Amino acid sequence: MDEYEVRVRIYAAVVVVLFLILGGRLAQIQLFNGAGDGGAAGNAVRERPVEPARGAIYDRDSTLLVDNQPTYTIMLTPRYFDRSKTGLLADLMGVADSTVTRKLEAARAWNPFRPSRSFRKVSFDTFSRVQEHLYELPGVSHEIELRRRYHTAARSAHALGYVREISNQALAQNRDDGYRAGDFIGKMGLEKAYESALRGKRGSEFVLVNVRGSEIKPYRNGQNDEPPEGGYDLHLALDHEVQALAESLFVGKRGAAVALDPDNGEILSFVSEPSFDPSIFSRSVSGPVWDSLRTAPTDPLFNRAVRSGFPPGSTWKPFMSLVALEEGLLTENQRLDCPPTYRIGRRAFKNHQMKDEGRITVEKALEVSCNTFFYQLMDRMELKTWHDWAREFGFGQEIPLDIGEQASGLIPDSSYYDRMYGRWTDGYTINLGIGQGDMSVTPLQLARYTAALANKGTLPSPHFVRKMVHPRTGEVRRPDLPPAESIPIDSSSFETVREGMHRVMTDGTGQWVQIPDIPSAGKTGTAQNPHGEDHSLFIMFAPYDDPEIAIAVAVENAGYGATAAAPIASLMAEKYLTGSIADTWERRYWKTQLRDSVRSAPPKGFGAPSDSSVTEPPSQAPSADPLRTDAGARTDSVGAAPPASSAGRD
Repeated sequence: MDEYEVRVRIYAAVVVVLFLILGGRLAQIQLFNGAGDGGAAGNAVRERPVEPARGAIYDRDSTLLVDNQPTYTIMLTPRYFDRSKTGLLADLMGVADSTVTRKLEAARAWNPFRPSRSFRKVSFDTFSRVQEHLYELPGVSHEIELRRRYHTAARSAHALGYVREISNQALAQNRDDGYRAGDFIGKMGLEKAYESALRGKRGSEFVLVNVRGSEIKPYRNGQNDEPPEGGYDLHLALDHEVQALAESLFVGKRGAAVALDPDNGEILSFVSEPSFDPSIFSRSVSGPVWDSLRTAPTDPLFNRAVRSGFPPGSTWKPFMSLVALEEGLLTENQRLDCPPTYRIGRRAFKNHQMKDEGRITVEKALEVSCNTFFYQLMDRMELKTWHDWAREFGFGQEIPLDIGEQASGLIPDSSYYDRMYGRWTDGYTINLGIGQGDMSVTPLQLARYTAALANKGTLPSPHFVRKMVHPRTGEVRRPDLPPAESIPIDSSSFETVREGMHRVMTDGTGQWVQIPDIPSAGKTGTAQNPHGEDHSLFIMFAPYDDPEIAIAVAVENAGYGATAAAPIASLMAEKYLTGSIADTWERRYWKTQLRDSVRSAPPKGFGAPSDSSVTEPPSQAPSADPLRTDAGARTDSVGAAPPASSAGRD
């Protein structure tokens, strides 16, 4: 036998052995394993995905805010569906035949061989009727899905966000991450920002199906199944009771409120109004409903807390005081005139109600909110100095945050004025000293600035999430936060400014919104709006000696800071610090006023929900008089009457 024949015989022997092995394995599957799984010829094994439980969300006291509830979904597999049964399925579902046909075509376009989620959130009665007739409906199966359920009166819509069926565009972008048509994905807020942690890991079940596509039984009694892995639970810093109170006080208003823990930047409350009920997304949202949300004139999907821009008005005066003290333009006990007007060239810039407060210190200037005092400081200050310090305080830039997009606001420098106006003088910038003119800040930026005033010089990193906890293993993960930023201003300057803000609450424009028995510090502001009613602003922190909460509130087109934004902030702080609202006539008055009377006037252009209102200058061309200003007409004054007669006060 030559070498060639030997090689041929060896090769033939190897082939025979391989065929024997494969044949034996096939016989094992068909005769032994198959016998335990139905054993009928023509059966096939189908992998069915099992969705994980999306992580729950809790507030700072472990009160459950969001979890999941089961819903029933009817699925269609076009390859196996008998079109002659269209009418039967339509009758069982209570829909038109054309609806079933349309769902079937949509499923076929995705994948004719795989089940498609065609009818979601069907009632239990409908689900039961279909189950009774499954033997007549090849290609029809079901799935139990989990949808979001909300447990408290606090909507927190712009903080929490919502979950919605993935769009075709998002599916194309996320297919590599295991998303399929019909999956749900976080949209906006924490649901979006923490999608990967909340989502969990999909599992698999293997079932035997017959030639008609109907499921018979689990394959191998589930031995090959892979259980799903639930997502992490989020534990937030939000206080749901403070949040619910704030939302109730914003009825009929547009604006935002942000409350922080000044020590660590935890977000205690985060309000943007008008808002929406996120629970509407726990059911199928029709096109008209979605369009009504998306196109509403008040834009409830727009996050005013981080994307709307306001001139800060007199809430800017503590900033001006700190910079002037640090730059040596002023000393703690130095007195400056607070005259009725302050002149630059031929133009007179007015104090509120043309008041003359005489020669006063910076603490007194904050208490009475003297415009002309701060015009003088701005006149002495270089624009670059003003701009650079504003950046040190976090204005004019995005700040650390664990959700979504935000606007940076507008803090102008000389290049801005060169670009916008060509030739310009101090008359263009003098209003920056009282938080007016070509500048804007977001409510979140104001809250962070207030926290720095409270803690004497540290800008914390605002964040919602305290920790993420795995529900099965108990593993705890904490968010990776950027470090806090220190403001290089002497602590004695902060003490001086804080005392001035304390006097605002005891003797100034904030005296009628003091928290009973809890000393605080604050600053009212009325941001002038040439396109309609002025905007109401207020910043505060409490308790004064050891602050636990710092708040910024902005209410669009609501008038004076003392009559809209200030009482909202004060009631929020009291609720957080004490757990209740004191039953005094002043507190009852403010709750009634805010819920029944105080409203945002209809918008007339400024403050409309668009990024341009934050990052771009006003669209109006400068007037013929380069020193023309409306600032100072109604910014601040000291109120000495009870709330009922304090309307018109900042």
